[in-house]
Amino acid sequence: MQDLAVLIAIEDPSAADIVELLEEHLQDMNAESPPESVHALDVERLRAAHITFVAARDESGVLLGIGALAELDASHGELKSMRTSRVARGQGVASAVLSLLLTIARERGYARVSLETGSQEYFATAHRLYVRHGFTECGPFGDYVPDPNSRFFTLDLAG
Repeated sequence: MQDLAVLIAIEDPSAADIVELLEEHLQDMNAESPPESVHALDVERLRAAHITFVAARDESGVLLGIGALAELDASHGELKSMRTSRVARGQGVASAVLSLLLTIARERGYARVSLETGSQEYFATAHRLYVRHGFTECGPFGDYVPDPNSRFFTLDLAG
């Protein structure tokens, strides 16, 4: 499929269309993983001061996807809540959101960006996206613990 014209900007995650996409995201995460392995954030947690939340929209303002960058410390960021709307999948939205979040991380001087995602087949497309952008598998980071339902990835920005 051809890539869409995507406009990505920092937004408030409490906008109605974003809340709807986040609720869909949380429902899918809970359907795919046991409760103790679901690390997706709700709207209020995404509004925290240490999180930068972005939304991708088409030229008419239709929501295409979302993503967030949480600051773990002054040199380490974590990707959170990466989600593309069903109608926009396969059209470059996730890659565009990820690229912008990595640009923000570099501008902040982070040495690395990491993420946690599910290990089930449902998450295979996400795994491929992260590997295409240079992420490699790693062990748990931050407050995460080893979990057979999780895969962890990191990208060294310093090198």
